[in-house]
Amino acid sequence: MTLLQILALAVLAALLGLLRRGRALALVGFSAFVIYWIQPVGETFPMLAFWWPTLTIFVTVLAWALTAPKEARSLRENWPALAVLVGVIVFVAVASRLPVINFPSSGSLRFVALALAVFVGLSAWLANLKSENRFLLAAFAISLLAVFVFLKSPFLSESSLTLLAQLRGRELDPVATLSLAWLGYSYVAFRILHTIRDRQSGVLPAVTLAEYVDYVIFFPAFTAGPIDRLERFVKELREPLPLKNDDWLFAGHRLALGLFKKFFVADILSGISANDLLVTQTRGAGWLWLVFAAYSFRVYFDFSGYTDIAIGTARLLGFRLPENFNAPFLKPNLSQFWNAWHMTLTQWFRAYFFNPLNRSLRSAQRPLPAWTMILLTQVSTMLLIGLWHGVTWNYALWGIFHGLGLFVQNRWTESARRFLPDLSARPVARGFFHVLGVALTFSYFTLGMAFFALSTPQLSWQALLKLFGIS
Repeated sequence: MTLLQILALAVLAALLGLLRRGRALALVGFSAFVIYWIQPVGETFPMLAFWWPTLTIFVTVLAWALTAPKEARSLRENWPALAVLVGVIVFVAVASRLPVINFPSSGSLRFVALALAVFVGLSAWLANLKSENRFLLAAFAISLLAVFVFLKSPFLSESSLTLLAQLRGRELDPVATLSLAWLGYSYVAFRILHTIRDRQSGVLPAVTLAEYVDYVIFFPAFTAGPIDRLERFVKELREPLPLKNDDWLFAGHRLALGLFKKFFVADILSGISANDLLVTQTRGAGWLWLVFAAYSFRVYFDFSGYTDIAIGTARLLGFRLPENFNAPFLKPNLSQFWNAWHMTLTQWFRAYFFNPLNRSLRSAQRPLPAWTMILLTQVSTMLLIGLWHGVTWNYALWGIFHGLGLFVQNRWTESARRFLPDLSARPVARGFFHVLGVALTFSYFTLGMAFFALSTPQLSWQALLKLFGIS
């Protein structure tokens, strides 16, 4: 998002936060409108800038119809939220034809009307199902993951665009992949998957359509998180926090801090941060360490800046979003680092992958050795977190690199307890080892950026050799 968009959303959030009646429904319409406003427009397939947000709304409503218990799926209670969503879609589709409003074209209005008719009909049918359909839930979850893999895989997306361009008798535009930038899909998919898994486990609270839509496409956290939990979010939606002087000061502080991190520090660091060209041209190991360290700090300030903006904007609406960063670069080991970096994402994977896999391995009739289970769970979890960023070899290697690092650190911690003395009564020695751990953890994270920042494993390997002075 641009600086102007962020400031405009903060002002509108403050106004919306003053509402006490009809708040959930107003937030539905506003959040739906925002995801059209901030969706990037690709030159090759500009209509996707209309259809990606529309599909986001469709998927969200269908997810609610599948996960809500029967008593919460009454159309009589939920038709106002559905009407607001349809109204926003129709408004954007019609407004795109007006020369004074810069909205992406939706294509034929007849096709829009047909899509809306199918959407409303399907939603009504699902809402009237007499009982939960576990097959539909599982199929829906698999479909979300399949779309995720397609969008995150450069090979699949570029192959599809090439085929479409050939069918239209054109050559593929080098920037055409922007058309497949379905903004916010990663966070939308993970929020919905959370509700599906909790519904399958029988712990998902009953919510209205308006509450569910507000949770999934909540505009302050739509593009960069944090990933909230439905039960916590709905509690504050139903009972908004009263805005006091401290809340206004907190919101203003987080917004100012986020803008400073994102548009000042991160943008300055981008000029000296690692990329394919800069790494190829950098010769000395010392300079290359500086380039990758700059990239590490850039990622942190960029991402934590967006988190600060989201938390500050949400506070203006009466929400306390969960924190996503807790001084990760000051942590003395990798375990503490990953408990402080993008915390809501790591907690999501811990709840829905790591813990179930760990329980399954431990409850097996012939359980594996403890070290083997630790290796499998940590490497597989970090591999999935790597692939969450993109389905490429480099992101996979980045995840494996951190999974192995966590395993080694876990084994070292267990061994060190036997032969290292208790440092609780020796503050100088404890401080020394803490500083040493912080330096080693940051260095390991920075080494991993050789996979995260670069495009191919070959280039990453060359960079790692250069970092250690091997030409």
